[in-house]
Amino acid sequence: MLTERAKEIVKNVESKMADTVAYLEEDLKTYRVGKANPSILNNVTVNYYGTETPVSQVASISVPDARTIAIQPWERSLIPAIEKAIMAANLGFTPQNNGEIIRCPIPPLTEERRRDLIKKARAAGENSKVAVRNSRREGVDALKKAEKAGEFSEDVQKEGEDEVQKVTDAKVKAIDELISAKEKEIMTV
Repeated sequence: MLTERAKEIVKNVESKMADTVAYLEEDLKTYRVGKANPSILNNVTVNYYGTETPVSQVASISVPDARTIAIQPWERSLIPAIEKAIMAANLGFTPQNNGEIIRCPIPPLTEERRRDLIKKARAAGENSKVAVRNSRREGVDALKKAEKAGEFSEDVQKEGEDEVQKVTDAKVKAIDELISAKEKEIMTV
């Protein structure tokens, strides 16, 4: 039976791992997979009065059709800066403006670009797994330290380590599922 302290350690580890998985999920949303999605622009920032600001905070972003993203800046003077930021982000499409709205036509992905995106997704997944394993190690170390300090018995420590391992396995499986789903989405023409 885990003590309150051991449960607290396991809960902290689980929370850190959940944050890692959530971060990966958000990161994967920014991958351009051939159809328009406003989250593609999540990592694009523009210089707004001397401050790097996400495009979503200086313009409204919409998806009028499956292959176009429309960006309507709240100030016309930002149009060139937003276009430049999108080009610098190297997202694989070229913005066009009519003086009021920036339209970004999303071209279909080439086979080479699909493979690059899959490599990038796998690398992000691997980094997330490393972060999860680091959280596991920190949790196990905390359990050992608490046991040495006499906060609970060795049996409770072992049980806590088993619990941390179960959580780790579940999060690694979740990461694998996210990557596999993203690969399928990328390869769907």
